[in-house]
Amino acid sequence: MGALDGKVAIVTGGASGIGLATATRMVAEGASLVIADIDDGAGKAVAADLGARFVRADVGNPDDWANVVAEAEEAFGGLDVAYLNAGVTSQEPDVTKLSDELYRKVMGANVDGVVFGTRAVVPAIERRGGGAIVATASLAGIIAFPPDPLYTATKHAVVGFVRSLAPQLEAKGIRINAVCPGIVDTPLVGPARVRLKEAGFPMIPPEEIAAAVLSCVLGEVDTGACVVCQPGRNPVPYEFGQVPGPRTPGAAGVRPPGM
Repeated sequence: MGALDGKVAIVTGGASGIGLATATRMVAEGASLVIADIDDGAGKAVAADLGARFVRADVGNPDDWANVVAEAEEAFGGLDVAYLNAGVTSQEPDVTKLSDELYRKVMGANVDGVVFGTRAVVPAIERRGGGAIVATASLAGIIAFPPDPLYTATKHAVVGFVRSLAPQLEAKGIRINAVCPGIVDTPLVGPARVRLKEAGFPMIPPEEIAAAVLSCVLGEVDTGACVVCQPGRNPVPYEFGQVPGPRTPGAAGVRPPGM
């Protein structure tokens, strides 16, 4: 028996890269699957190969999310798991050259896709008595990444959203996590892939991220955790530091007002 026997899952960006690897793993684990992707041809082909359903969807469009959730409920009777993975990079380090169109494209896929997606799937998962949501963030969601500041901003947003939403969703019986990979060997890397390969830079096989996603879905890490994935290392929840708290007037080193 697979770990996801009897479960219904949605994977966004499931036509390639991490989404494809995770979709493949989920089906292997027994899940009934809906793939959502903007790439009609590739999405239909992958769905046919996996015995899944395909819905063409722009995850940044809230109207498309109704169709994705409806497909899961009408085809398979409900929804237990959502992997909000679809995303893009800007590949523009110079903020003065960032066009409005590119800004909206990246924000739409990376931030709106997670926020609108979560909003759409929570009621469906709650109707099943609980389940799990996983979002793809990045190492760029917990560190600075100067080559792509906009991408970095969006992934910081995903991390903050996941961590902040976890207590609310836990009360509904829904876990939520983010995976934060380093550089994964997928088409998203773009032209840099060849240079990285030539330099011998280690990239992560997408199947390893799929394994980390499954671990989150199965509750093997705490809800709200952001799981770091690096080449040659086991995935590990990132340990966020505590910010300094306020000092009360009169405490050592703090002068009361007017003094």
